[in-house]
This record gives sequence, structure tokens and C-alpha cells, in this order.
Amino acid sequence: MADRFIEVSLAKRGVSCTAKLLDDRAPITCEAVWNALPLGGDVYHAKYARNEIYALLPPFAPEEPPLENPTITPIPGDLCYFSFTDTQLGTASYGYERQAKHQGQQRVVDLALFYERNNLLINGDAGWVPGIVWGAVVDGLDEMADACQDLWRAGALGETLSFRRA
Repeated sequence: MADRFIEVSLAKRGVSCTAKLLDDRAPITCEAVWNALPLGGDVYHAKYARNEIYALLPPFAPEEPPLENPTITPIPGDLCYFSFTDTQLGTASYGYERQAKHQGQQRVVDLALFYERNNLLINGDAGWVPGIVWGAVVDGLDEMADACQDLWRAGALGETLSFRRA
């Protein structure tokens, strides 16, 4: 199979990066994401995992991907897939407003980009939260990391995170 690439972007900040799908390590997840593209939504910055931005989306795979190519220590440039139930994300301490688009959905998919080192996927309420590494940024990570830092400091309100075929 030929290599497949996607563009990950922050619309309001006008920044994007290119990632290669890891078809050899997470084939089921890569196929599910690829077939659902384009995807996007309101961006959030992680509270617990550190250097992570993500969008919460309705489920898009015909079946939930298995935990292939898992990690609890993502590195800069990793794209990760997580799946949560509505109750897992229902705690007010997570900071999601009542009108957030994912509220009321039984299952929520979290597509994340990790932009810097020293991440640990642990949650005080749930413990370890392994993610599926399905992509790796191959171009534009430095500029994206700067935008992610700005998002952390200046706020995410009004910003969207998008994934599309490159």
C-alpha cells in the first residue's frame, strides 16, 4: 500500500502540519479515520496529558477499532485515537461546557495531536488511558507546536481542529 498523508490544521490560527498514517502499525484505525475524512470540531487543550490538543467527535467507524499500537507515553507528532463513553467525559472538572457538541452522545471519539515531550496518559478519575497511535507528523510540527502553546495560553474558544486528506 502506498503511504497515505493527512493535513491537521487549526483554522483560526491558520496553521497546519502533515502527518503520515501508520498503516503498518494501526491498520484498522487508519482505515476507519481515512474513510471518515474530513473530520473536525472544537479544539480542546489537555489538562492531564500535558502537551495535547484534541477534538471530540461522534463515532465514525463501523466497529470500534481494537487497541492496536497502544501507548500511554505519546511523543511529539503522535496522532492518537481514543474512545470514551458519555459518562467518562461527564465530570464537570473536565471543563466541558453543558452545550458542548459531544454532550448527550453515548460514545465519543477523541482525535488528538501531541506536540511536545513528557506526556503521560493518566487520569485522576480513571487511571491509565491508553491511546491508539495511528499517525505521525512528518512536516510542520514546530509551527503547529507554537500554535498549540498559544492555544494553551490564549484560549481555545472559537478554534477548530481539522483532519483532512493531504
